[in-house]
Amino acid sequence: MESPPSPRTPSTRFRRLSLEAGLALPIGLLAGSASALFLWSLDRVTAARWHSPWLLWLLPVIGFAMGWIYLRFGQQAERGTQLIMDEIHTPGGGVPTRMAPLVLFGSLATHLCGGSAGREGTALQMGGSLADAFSRLCRIEGSTRRTLLIAGIAAGFGSVFGTPLAGAIFAIEVLVVGRLAYQDFLPALVASIVGDLTCSAWGIDHAFFSLGAADGTPFLAMLEPALVAKIIAAAVIFGAVSRGFSEVTHRLQASLKRFVTYAPLRPLLGGLTVIALVYVVGSRDYLGIGVTSPDPKAVTLLSAFQTEGAGPWSWAGKFLFTTVTLASGFKGGEVTPLFFIGATLGHAIAVPLGAPVALFAGLGLIGVFAGATKTPLACTVLGLELFGAPYSVYFALVCFIAYSTSGRVGIYPAQRRP
Repeated sequence: MESPPSPRTPSTRFRRLSLEAGLALPIGLLAGSASALFLWSLDRVTAARWHSPWLLWLLPVIGFAMGWIYLRFGQQAERGTQLIMDEIHTPGGGVPTRMAPLVLFGSLATHLCGGSAGREGTALQMGGSLADAFSRLCRIEGSTRRTLLIAGIAAGFGSVFGTPLAGAIFAIEVLVVGRLAYQDFLPALVASIVGDLTCSAWGIDHAFFSLGAADGTPFLAMLEPALVAKIIAAAVIFGAVSRGFSEVTHRLQASLKRFVTYAPLRPLLGGLTVIALVYVVGSRDYLGIGVTSPDPKAVTLLSAFQTEGAGPWSWAGKFLFTTVTLASGFKGGEVTPLFFIGATLGHAIAVPLGAPVALFAGLGLIGVFAGATKTPLACTVLGLELFGAPYSVYFALVCFIAYSTSGRVGIYPAQRRP
């Protein structure tokens, strides 16, 4: 009698991979639809804040209410992305389904009143929560459930930024520093592609970036020794700033938890601090998502790619507003603010060096992100998807140097090291 095939035979592995890729399809549909709802709503609440500047004064009130809701109903959901990563590493009680609506409405409330936060945290948490809910509904356990959680992260990232390949690589790279979970890549890629297509099918458009000159003329992508030297120097700075962002955010968060024991008071104090910062800095440019602004003179993520679009310390303003917002407990994410910080920092470095401003803004965007998340490969691919292939060598240089100079601490405490 012929013995059953070994679990390690190619046919068994192929069937398992096919099953997981098939299960990733509905994960992508769910996460892509959730991202579309979030991005559509985010545009509306951001426009509302632009038209009603007085909403900023509600930030402490919203912060207290958000903190109370999470304290009363959130339970484990309060841990957000860290909980999802821990469930992937060591399965426990699961990811609560309530995480998706809580983070959705919490993030929208943060942006409505001007908190400086991003969108990736919301997308990742919704994707992971929906993936785990789907797993429980279908009674999926073990390694397959783990793979679907990774697929949920990939779908959330790929759909919210319109970068499906970077989303899939990010999901398998972010878990353990320096290691890639190749066995989960295909389901992650399927979920990320489906999520991106689903989000686009709902009519959601993503920001367009150009590394060309103001008249649309592309810069030459040939490797020039002088330009490479400037890029290497900039990458070291990107790594140092990303390290500073992670350490300041974690230390401020730990201090608030130590000295302010009642959780709802932390975002209340954070909201009051953000209001004070607006008047100390004398600008509202660092509130909210920061991608665009109705004020043509405002500093934004997109304006950083223009010659006169940012000042030498614009990155520090966003750094300050974002660390206060996130460390005090407001919801959203770190990635888009890191994009803003990196792009404006790249702009600030390019001007005195006489380097192409748009190119350095793009390099700063991916470089600071690479250092903060410890995902240099995903960020290199992110650069390819956002800006195009001609600058691929520069992207890789910046991401891996920034990663190497950013220290051991990243923005995700649940991220493991080999």
